[in-house]
Amino acid sequence: MPASSRVPSTRIATLNDGPVEKSGRYVLYWMVANRRIHDNFALDYALELGRLLQRPVLVFEPLRHGYRWASDRLHAFVLDGMVDNAADCKRYGLRYYPFVERADVPGTGLLAALAEHACAVVTDDFPCGFIPRMQRAAASRVPVSLIKVDSNGLLPMAAAPRVFKTAASFRRHVQRSIVDALLVQPNARPKAAHGRATIPAVVLEKWPAATQKELTSGREKLLESLPIDHDVVPVELRGGASAGGELLTRFVTARLQGYAEDRNHPDRDATSGLSPYLHFGHVSAHRLVREILTREEFDPQRVGAPRGQREGFWGLSTGAEAVLDQVLVWRELAFNAAHFGVAAERFEQLPEWARTTLTAHAADPRTHVYTHKQFEQAQTHDPVWNAAQRQLVTEGIIHNALRMLWGKKILEWSPDPVTALETMIELNNRWALDGRDPNSYAGIAWVLGRYDRPWGPRRPVFGTVRFMSSASTSRKRRIREYLARYGEQAGLFDGAA
Repeated sequence: MPASSRVPSTRIATLNDGPVEKSGRYVLYWMVANRRIHDNFALDYALELGRLLQRPVLVFEPLRHGYRWASDRLHAFVLDGMVDNAADCKRYGLRYYPFVERADVPGTGLLAALAEHACAVVTDDFPCGFIPRMQRAAASRVPVSLIKVDSNGLLPMAAAPRVFKTAASFRRHVQRSIVDALLVQPNARPKAAHGRATIPAVVLEKWPAATQKELTSGREKLLESLPIDHDVVPVELRGGASAGGELLTRFVTARLQGYAEDRNHPDRDATSGLSPYLHFGHVSAHRLVREILTREEFDPQRVGAPRGQREGFWGLSTGAEAVLDQVLVWRELAFNAAHFGVAAERFEQLPEWARTTLTAHAADPRTHVYTHKQFEQAQTHDPVWNAAQRQLVTEGIIHNALRMLWGKKILEWSPDPVTALETMIELNNRWALDGRDPNSYAGIAWVLGRYDRPWGPRRPVFGTVRFMSSASTSRKRRIREYLARYGEQAGLFDGAA
């Protein structure tokens, strides 16, 4: 292993006892979560290892079809990213191997076949979904060292001393550590080590790489051929590092100053829109924070004392501080829980007070009870909720100001809180571009009391879990244009999910 790695040791973990095989052909970077070439600690570590061993790095990005909720929408977003990654690898002299699993060309055995010729395998540390389970299975099948590297956030997940139960306590942890963490950045422009890797011919013969045509003009035909959910169609939003980077630049230059106030009003469309790119790893949190700090002319000397305050710590504009709180506190708080094994999708892992009050009120009469199908097809009595669900189905996102209301109403209109949790997860993970992510799971758990406190007065169904209403939301938010765009009269979809 590199003796003086730029990648902090707290970001690196070895998954098996396999050796680093010095006679291997290449260092294999198995890209499964940080689907980008820039600002990627995992790729940085693979390149360092390649320089140490005087071997090239092979960037291997597979796309399975057998995971739960696999669909045209999610696949298309990843395929867009593959186009960008191919171009970036060419730019930096790296060999890139994109593989799209098909019914007649399963990916079973491909990683092991590549690893037979590798010095070591480096992969992404992503604590959610099927990825940890897949990596544990691979650890026993890969004959060389399998190393995972955390490139999820500004603070290494393993550097946290414990699971944080509130945003306030985690915010103090971030504020104590973040200035030093800013000094250690992944490479924005990676440098290839020792030329371009050669993929064994026997591997390419059995598992052909996805072609440029299949990833671009032939994408629709490729998607049609895959055994995935074709009812969840692609959206207009393009995936990939290029589109994500352009969106990030537009947000920082045009929307950042008004973000603190305007983000709460759906009509103003002031949110960053970056959550899908952060989820798929097309844009890094490091780049987002770096561009904000550069735009704001950040001076470390202006940083305040780490008291856990929401505003004023950074000495920046209110918009910048609000974004940084979302990215560095709320997002990384979610990764903190996932890293320590807290399963946000399980009712049993909610805070005790929330479980107790929700269970006590589980049998309360409901004024409305809807089936999963009715929820999915936006067939409730509430036009605000229906509009949010239509946006989710048609665009793969829900405006942040309505996302929590969307969940609260599912809790109110479900027969019990466990069913509500299952419905939120299923709808979000099937339709949302940023689903299946620690951050989105944490948002769903927040609906049921995680990272919150008891609220009075005690209400039917909710007990002391925070209550939200569409009427209150409509009074507090500018939402008229949003309802015109996503309301029933917009005719966005016919209700067939």
